[in-house]
Amino acid sequence: MAKQLPLIVEKDEDGIYVVECPLFDGCYSQGQTIDEALKNIREVLALVVEEEKGRQTFNSYLPQELSFHTLFL
Repeated sequence: MAKQLPLIVEKDEDGIYVVECPLFDGCYSQGQTIDEALKNIREVLALVVEEEKGRQTFNSYLPQELSFHTLFL
């Protein structure tokens, strides 16, 4: 079953893209490019949902709306 999952992508001080899925604890990866980072997080997510806890979280995640905002302070 295909689902849209929230991801946060940041470029760190070394120019590496770090991507995180906040739905799962400790679910992150990185890459030299955004495409590479997204490919890598897809592989991590596949492993996470193989585990019972990850599968339960994945199956119960049914957002009606999803948005991301940034706030400058």
